[in-house]
Amino acid sequence: MRERIWAPLPLLPLPLLLLLLPPPLWGGPPDSPRPEAQREPGPLQPFDLLYASGVAAYYSEDYERAVRDLEAALRSHRRLREVRALCARRCAARSPLAPPGAGPAAELPFFRALLERARCARRCQAERLGGPASRHRVSDDVRSDFQRRVPYNYLQRAYIKLNQLEKAVEAAHTFFMANPEHMEMQQNIENYRTMAGVEVLQLVDREAKPHLESYSAGVKYYEADDFELAIKYFEQALREYFNEDMECRALCEGPQRFEEYEYLGYKAGLYEAIADHYMQVLVCQHECVRELATRPGRLSPIENFLPLHYDYLQFAYYRVGEYVKALECAKAYLLLHPDDEDVLDNVDYYEGLLDDSSDPASIEAREDLAMFVKRHKLESELIKSAAEGLGFSYTEPNYWIRYGGRHDENRVPSGVNVEGPEVHGLSVGKKSSPKIDRDLREGGPLLYENITFVYNSEQLNGTQRVLLDNVLSEEQCRELHSVASGIMLVGDGYRGKTSPHTPNEKFEGATVLKALKFGYEGRVPLKSARLFYDISEKARKIVESYFMLNSTLYFSYTHMVCRTALSGQQDRRTDLSHPIHADNCLLDPEANECWKEPPAYTFRDYSALLYMNDDFEGGEFIFTEMDAKTVTASIKPKCGRMISFSSGGENPHGVKAVTKGQRCAVALWFTLDPLYRELERIQADEVIAILDQEQQGKHEPPINPKDEL
Repeated sequence: MRERIWAPLPLLPLPLLLLLLPPPLWGGPPDSPRPEAQREPGPLQPFDLLYASGVAAYYSEDYERAVRDLEAALRSHRRLREVRALCARRCAARSPLAPPGAGPAAELPFFRALLERARCARRCQAERLGGPASRHRVSDDVRSDFQRRVPYNYLQRAYIKLNQLEKAVEAAHTFFMANPEHMEMQQNIENYRTMAGVEVLQLVDREAKPHLESYSAGVKYYEADDFELAIKYFEQALREYFNEDMECRALCEGPQRFEEYEYLGYKAGLYEAIADHYMQVLVCQHECVRELATRPGRLSPIENFLPLHYDYLQFAYYRVGEYVKALECAKAYLLLHPDDEDVLDNVDYYEGLLDDSSDPASIEAREDLAMFVKRHKLESELIKSAAEGLGFSYTEPNYWIRYGGRHDENRVPSGVNVEGPEVHGLSVGKKSSPKIDRDLREGGPLLYENITFVYNSEQLNGTQRVLLDNVLSEEQCRELHSVASGIMLVGDGYRGKTSPHTPNEKFEGATVLKALKFGYEGRVPLKSARLFYDISEKARKIVESYFMLNSTLYFSYTHMVCRTALSGQQDRRTDLSHPIHADNCLLDPEANECWKEPPAYTFRDYSALLYMNDDFEGGEFIFTEMDAKTVTASIKPKCGRMISFSSGGENPHGVKAVTKGQRCAVALWFTLDPLYRELERIQADEVIAILDQEQQGKHEPPINPKDEL
């Protein structure tokens, strides 16, 4: 099966392949498909050679040649996929494997057809590529680079060197869509927007999947109550989906990787070899369901993706009065969720709306999904049977997770009011907050005297949010601020990056264990280091109590942080001190989703920020909607103020630019899972236990002062 590899992508060093590969020849396909007669002369050049040449040109600062070669590599890669998919489909139609009839040597027609299809595929690709297909076999590293859109990383830099801002923005955005955790690229896009002098740039994803774009448009119009346009785009998305499915399945017929042995050393018999390879192809084709439901840069698919098209459509068709189509879509949805009570009720309701000329029993589920589901079930049965008979491991994934459903109140049309005395429908609700896998409660006791309640979730326009004052006294703020200057390192927590979030500020940090270590060594007052530990524990108890958690809340990370505005770099700033994000998932504003998968800290459950000062300008803490633009609450830090909230996609947040002075706070993240307890916190607990039992200096803390913290 095709491999998917995701990782943060710094600009790569000069690849070794540049030293090994010959320079490419020229002559490749144009940007967009054209008739064969109009294509550029000469055979299609291998995209890995073009890519190597483009990267070499980039490092030699020949940016014009870099752009030419990298663009040609992308065209070659695109054309190669087109040709392989076209040839696979054409040869499947010309050479069906099913024999015309049984009889003596009945297997020979099958193998004749198999050999003919192999010959057809090889000849078809050779004719259209202008040479043998074997020239386009590339290394895993190059294949991974193209999956991760690395060429666009080089392209955006090359285009900037050539002063072609618009093309640089397109390349940067295309790369960023598949690598949303790449903070440097996000900052590049913000810088390009500043260079262009506009608030909003027209961002183009050059590798966008049409079916995902149409689906997103359908959801947008559905939520705006424009059901006519919603229907248009959902129907378009389905046509594009099934076309993409055919291409995905055709590309699965390429070379497969055998996990248990190298293929050249494989000594199995004819039928075992065929079965082994075919089953890998079939599993790959079966997994196209997940492939097509997964956005670029994501590991997890959109839950219940294909059924959701029909779920949206059944209600949209109902709202425009097309009850037969609504019934067809509802019955299609039931093919995958036959026991969905809401949709079963909808079917009964739609049948009651039909006029006398329509027989409800004659209206069946949509044929497009019925054929798809039939094939999917047959594949599943065959794979499970083969797994049992051939002895390989296979577990059928749950492709249609039920709770991946519509997030509105339009579940059951009956019994809800809309305009019109004889029509039963419902008022269309908006999307609810993302699902949280625990009971939501708040309002528990604050435990300590003098703490002042300011705002709850409702007043902060969100879910699981609280704002408190006087968690620290003025004296404690001054003491913490003073100790901060003695223990902080630039870029602490971000591998030493001076400006991990913005080049216009200096970021410094220190952990609680480091503070205690410095206190033990006498480099800062031990009393002040102990205060850092104590106030973080105080914050933990408040959060656990206020949100009425029925299990222990553990530290997952404890960090004292300061952000300092850099002089001379504050004019016309449009960036944020910390971009909008969520603490336990990857925020995807385009999809209105938050993906709970690495590299996000998925185990975090609650967060808190305890502020130490207010003698700076800017630096407001903000909550936003999942679009990362619409601000729902803005909080000005001051001494002793604490904001706390649940860590998921229900609470996207960030920090506005610090434009003057230094902003300091204690940042705390908590988990309900003891497996993810902060290791340094456990060590700090041991240090505190020893200090409580013995006088300072009698016992050496169980840490190595030379440890890199």
